[in-house]
Amino acid sequence: MSVKAFELVPAVERDLLMGDKARINIECIECCGKHLYVGTNDCFIHHFLLDEVTSSKGKPCYSAQKLLHKYLGLKKPVAELRAASALERLIVLCEGIVFLVDMVTLETVPSAAGGGAKIRGVTAFCINENPVSGDPFCVEMGVISSKRRTVQIYMVYEDRVQLAKEVTTPEQPCAISLDGYFLCLALATQYMILNYNTGASQDLFPYNSEERRPIVKRISRDEFLLAAPGGLGMFANAEGVSQRAPVNWSECVIAAAVCFPYVVALDENFITIHSMLDQQLKQTLSFRDGHILQDFEGKVMLASTKAVYVLAPLPLERQIQDLLANHRVEEALILIEGAQRNIPKDKFQILHKRILQQAGFIQFGQLQFLEAKEHFRKGQLDVRELISLYPLLLPASSSFTRCHPPLHEFADLHHLAQGDQEKVVRCKKFLITYLKEVRSTEVVNGCREDVDTALLKLYAEQDHDSLLDLLASDNSCVLADSIPWLEKYHKYFALGLLYHCNGQDSAALQLWIRVVDGNLQDSTRSDLYEYIVDFLCCTSSLDLVWKFADWALRNNPTIGVQIFTKRPSSKNQSEMSHDDVITYLGKNHQALLLYLEHLVLEKKIQKEKFHTHLVVLYLERVLSLLSESPTDEKKLTKARERLQALLRESSLYRVQFVLGKMENCDQLLLERATLHGKLEEHDKALHILVHKLRDFPSAEAFCMWASSSRDSAYQKQLFHLLLGAYLDGSTPGKPHAAATAGGDSGELDMAAVDLLNRHGEVFDAIRVLQMLPEGWSLQLLRPFLNRAIRASMHACRTSQIALGLAHSENVQLLHDRVRNGDPQCCASC
Repeated sequence: MSVKAFELVPAVERDLLMGDKARINIECIECCGKHLYVGTNDCFIHHFLLDEVTSSKGKPCYSAQKLLHKYLGLKKPVAELRAASALERLIVLCEGIVFLVDMVTLETVPSAAGGGAKIRGVTAFCINENPVSGDPFCVEMGVISSKRRTVQIYMVYEDRVQLAKEVTTPEQPCAISLDGYFLCLALATQYMILNYNTGASQDLFPYNSEERRPIVKRISRDEFLLAAPGGLGMFANAEGVSQRAPVNWSECVIAAAVCFPYVVALDENFITIHSMLDQQLKQTLSFRDGHILQDFEGKVMLASTKAVYVLAPLPLERQIQDLLANHRVEEALILIEGAQRNIPKDKFQILHKRILQQAGFIQFGQLQFLEAKEHFRKGQLDVRELISLYPLLLPASSSFTRCHPPLHEFADLHHLAQGDQEKVVRCKKFLITYLKEVRSTEVVNGCREDVDTALLKLYAEQDHDSLLDLLASDNSCVLADSIPWLEKYHKYFALGLLYHCNGQDSAALQLWIRVVDGNLQDSTRSDLYEYIVDFLCCTSSLDLVWKFADWALRNNPTIGVQIFTKRPSSKNQSEMSHDDVITYLGKNHQALLLYLEHLVLEKKIQKEKFHTHLVVLYLERVLSLLSESPTDEKKLTKARERLQALLRESSLYRVQFVLGKMENCDQLLLERATLHGKLEEHDKALHILVHKLRDFPSAEAFCMWASSSRDSAYQKQLFHLLLGAYLDGSTPGKPHAAATAGGDSGELDMAAVDLLNRHGEVFDAIRVLQMLPEGWSLQLLRPFLNRAIRASMHACRTSQIALGLAHSENVQLLHDRVRNGDPQCCASC
């Protein structure tokens, strides 16, 4: 695709060069700085001074001043001119002779004593622009001899030339270029690379010099440009390898030059300009009768037979902007990156970043989001340039102003989308993705508030799941700008989080409470009430707890009390007094009960007042259920079980105080029995259990519970008390007869028999036999008696065995002492 890279500007007009002499033609040119030398067919050298100026329209133009012209005294045209500025000499080829001319006076330099200043029999020569001698006052020159197949290397001094090397070639050379030790030659039938220092050579490719004029052009260190068959411009390095793709120019090319990154070629009618970066034809200029094209230190000059022109490159930035204006992003990037070596580093970095940013916006407008993102990243785009395209996303407090000149042609997103809502949605989704990626990078340094606020607004508008993640993390959202946006989209929970981020917890809680109470609609969290409770549980502000706990308890005491029960203990968190909480909860019976259970049953706090308070609350609950009519037996049973369990397990409550509260309640006899047990009034407890409740299993369980942490003697005592309680209520005679008669005494007798048979091991058998009525049947007591006899015999035999073992041990000890000669032992024996 075409691009305007150069303008053809006249440098020396025909009239200035030749006046009214129509037969004078330009044969060669040389430019050194502002000095232009023109060799003509009448053997004259013309010296001009070129000044580059800018026209009124801002375009480059040249002003030429003729300083001197000089006839060389020969008959043929001046074939070649080369400047040796370090020597202030022109190297001239005319009539097959190379000689030196003063650059200022144009006088021929006479030969020095002992050395010549001329070389004869020359068909072409070139200057080594990468010299190897290291002498600043010497120019190295390669020469093609006309009479033999040789190339000669000369050292050119101020007043003489000196042969340094001569190299034989397989064919007669017709074109030459030199770089360091490497000669690039066009022979009659092929191109070749020749190292004149080592003699090593490398054939390149065939070429017929009779059909086409060969071109051999050094374009950079160790690299040459050659005219190849098929209309190709081939690149070759010093090793004979092509590291660039060829350019496809005309088959009639007569000259070529390089002005990086372009290759300029001249044929009979046109100047063609190709890119070295992508090998594409970029520009074509009409130019007839041209026959000279050369580049001089980056300045490309052309000549027809009558005038000299400069091919002035347009500023690189203008070329790139033209490409970007036509949305040719890749070409623009290739051009700037290819030109990097010709631009100062600081300037290149600034220009490259801007072009990447512009390229990103072009691709953004084409919805090529992946490419746009990559260019924004590489170009280190100020992300606010992108955000500013989206109306109202930047906070009102932002000081951002768009880059000037602008990076794009869009007023805003609506201008870009042209009413296409699908495009708007896609652009917003891209911005969300891009901002999420860059907000944690250095790209947002200095503009974190703008980025986070924009992201919050997009999340709220798009109902995006990441809104809460943003607010739950460290963020810099501007509160004043975010409030109306979150309210607009009913994101009250998110707004509360934002208040929290800004240290306004009270405002957050008030807002959330309005949502729970139904005054505001927000479906973000169905468990917002539980969230508020957790929030109050974890907050370090006790003022907030006391302020909002009452609301939480009124809504749900069971959950609300978790504000106090689940509050973590931390050295850095304000501690809350248990007494203060109990006082605060005094008006909420259920919450108070749950809190005391937490202290007593979960945290195991060993304080009498908490245990007593909890027992009283349990007791009041039981009494309340008992007073109802009809009584809910299920609830009553559960309540009594909780009370009984606490009465048994706790040893810290005030027993007498609790006992006094149920003194006249005959429905709580079992609980009273437990309290008597706590007071070690076991006879009273057993009396209640045996004679009032007739609950024999509970009586046995009481004995086990009351003796659980005591020794066996204590347990034996309790069981004897229970047996006595049974026997005290029985009548003499056979227990089985009384039981069958249905009397109470028979029931107690049977309970006594069962007790003995089940727990016979804890009783003293002799004492039991003394307590039992004489008329009882031994058959009923057989299990007890069998166990008692076995236990007695076991004990007797165990003691006998122990005694025998002790005696045996004693005898063994005496035997050992006698054997060892103990005199005392022998005397006693």
